[in-house]
Amino acid sequence: MVRFVFSAVAALVLAAGAQAAIKIGTKAPNFSGLETADGKSVSLADFKDKDVLVVCVTCNHCPMAVAYEDRLVEFVKKHAGKGSKVGFLAVSVSNMEADLPPKMKERAQSKGFNFIYAHDASQKIGKDLEAKKTPEFFVFDKDRKLVYTGAMDDSPKSADDVKQHYLENAVKAVLKGEKPSPEKTDPVGCGISYKKGS
Repeated sequence: MVRFVFSAVAALVLAAGAQAAIKIGTKAPNFSGLETADGKSVSLADFKDKDVLVVCVTCNHCPMAVAYEDRLVEFVKKHAGKGSKVGFLAVSVSNMEADLPPKMKERAQSKGFNFIYAHDASQKIGKDLEAKKTPEFFVFDKDRKLVYTGAMDDSPKSADDVKQHYLENAVKAVLKGEKPSPEKTDPVGCGISYKKGS
C-alpha cells in the first residue's frame, strides 16, 4: 500500500514536471527573418492583424510530429485560413539534416501544408518558449501574451480517439475574450536537442 501511494505521488510529480515551465502571460518572442519552406521569410510583425497567434514547435524527423501533420492541416483549414483572425506558424528549431529548409520544403509540398513552416537555426524561439517536445503548441492573444501551452489534444495515437481538443478550445476561448481552461497541458513527442552555450 505504501509503495502504491509513493508510486502514485511520484507519477504526479513527474507529470507536473513535464509541463512547460514557461509562465502564462509571457510575451511572444520577437523573431524576424526566419527562412520558410517556400523560400521566403517570416517575422512576428507579419501576424500583426491577427487576434490570435498559434506557434507550433515541430520538426520533420520526430514520429509524433509526423503523426500530427494531418491534424495541423485540418486545424488551419478550419480555424486559420485566409481572412481568419487566427495566425498559425510552425517552426523547426532542429539543425539535423532532416529538419533543415531543403527537407522542410519537400515535406511541406508532399503533405500540402497550408501554413507557414519556418526554420530557426539559432534555436532562439524554442529557448525563449522553453519548448521541450515536438510538437508543442503555444497560443498568444492579441497582445501577444501566452494564454495556452502544451499538447494539441489528448490522443497522440489517433485523431479518431480525441476527446479533449486543447488547442482548438484555447483558440475559441481567446476569440471570445475568455481564458482557456486548461492553460497548460503536457506536450507529448520527441525531446528537443539544444546546442550548449548558445
